[in-house]
Amino acid sequence: MNAIRQAQNAYGQTNHSIRTLRGTEYDAVARITHRLKSAAESEPLDMKELAGAILDNRSMWTLFGTEVADQDNPLPKELRARIFYLAEFTDEHSRKVLNRTASADALIEINTAVMRGLRDRSDAT
Repeated sequence: MNAIRQAQNAYGQTNHSIRTLRGTEYDAVARITHRLKSAAESEPLDMKELAGAILDNRSMWTLFGTEVADQDNPLPKELRARIFYLAEFTDEHSRKVLNRTASADALIEINTAVMRGLRDRSDAT
């Protein structure tokens, strides 16, 4: 391999976009929401897939709740309280979905609203 080819290989792939924290959060919420929606709409219902998607969603919301409970979190207090409430609601509603007494629609709607908020705020910056 000649020096030019080595340079192209070494420096040619540096055009990756820089990811922001907000973009990373958006991607995580989008990926989990897609899994939730696919599992909830599967015919016949694949309970194993739905349970896995709900577990990932609960883990994500537990992380969000933990982050906003931190006194040093820079988000406004009212927004932190709303996110914490959603984390609690998500946990409780997930139990109902797993017990088949509720659908996953509310979880999907919440995540979609969060994605919209993350996208809108990132467009403004």
